[in-house]
Amino acid sequence: VASFPIASYRVRRQTRRQRAQEAWPRMIEEIRVQTSSMGRSIPNALFDVGRRGPEELRSAFEAAHREWLLTTDFTRTVEVLKHHLADPSADMIAETLLIAHELGGADLDRRLEVLAEDRLQDAQGRKDARSRQAGARFARLFVLAVPAGMALAGMGIGNGRAAYQSSTGQAVVLVALTLVIACWAWAGLIMKLPEQRRVFVE
Repeated sequence: VASFPIASYRVRRQTRRQRAQEAWPRMIEEIRVQTSSMGRSIPNALFDVGRRGPEELRSAFEAAHREWLLTTDFTRTVEVLKHHLADPSADMIAETLLIAHELGGADLDRRLEVLAEDRLQDAQGRKDARSRQAGARFARLFVLAVPAGMALAGMGIGNGRAAYQSSTGQAVVLVALTLVIACWAWAGLIMKLPEQRRVFVE
């Protein structure tokens, strides 16, 4: 019960990150279309796509857009965007767009296409991995449910309640709770997907 607020926050944060990871390939493709077919500049295309992106990302794009309007310095704008998003995918995409903006060249379309494909494969791979883990995650609930059910059943049979009231019984319960928590944490650690590290971050 005490861990519920932390667990709830982690679940919400993970959900937001998953939605962002799944949205990036589409957003990159839109930036590619706007810069190649519509002839828009990279900053304008980035902010336009960001305004129509997932709600979790919009505040970061708004902060970056304000920086751009004040300074027209795309390097500082990218730093603001990266700081607010704090995401490995955002780091790679922002640095790619920054280099393309500074160097120019006709191969921007190809670079963005490759980047979108890379982000799509990464998002799809993680989605498939989570799908394969669905059964194991459901089974993980039994780490909590089975001992609790056995304890409740034991209290209702014979002198089970008295056994729990003794000092030995309470010591055994404490050891059992420790083992349950350890198994729960161990199972979660095994099933945790590897996280990408952020790049170009001071």
